[in-house]
Amino acid sequence: MALYEHVYLARQDVTAQQVEAMTEQMKATVAGLGGTVGKVEYWGVKSLAYRIKKNRKAHFTLMNIDAPHAAVAEMERQMGINEDILRFMTIRVEALEDGPSAMMRKREESDRDDRGGRGGRDRGDRGDRGDRGDRPPRRPRDDFASTQGEAQ
Repeated sequence: MALYEHVYLARQDVTAQQVEAMTEQMKATVAGLGGTVGKVEYWGVKSLAYRIKKNRKAHFTLMNIDAPHAAVAEMERQMGINEDILRFMTIRVEALEDGPSAMMRKREESDRDDRGGRGGRDRGDRGDRGDRGDRPPRRPRDDFASTQGEAQ
């Protein structure tokens, strides 16, 4: 059997439980036609790069599938009919990832950075920008003040 990575986007209006139910329905379809779904990752609601069917956000879900082509084709046919699914993409791969996907690793890294506060930078009590160093604060330009006096 062939190995596939399948990602689908569901409308933001549906709940996470409904997305999980759709995933279970697709897993049953694949299993009924002789395949298996290994890993399922729910990536959460994310912003889209552009609007898709008037939606700016969507629920993202990844599925690792080991199934014959007919099972994947049937699953894609059912997804095409479902109004709650905005887009889907299936890619045939040589081997499936065992651990968490890149999206999940990215989330874990950002969670670790957030615990340090403000992206890990120490900004002091005043909220100063760290890249300005020891420069004195900017003063208004002298020529600007002199031109304002002349205009009156």
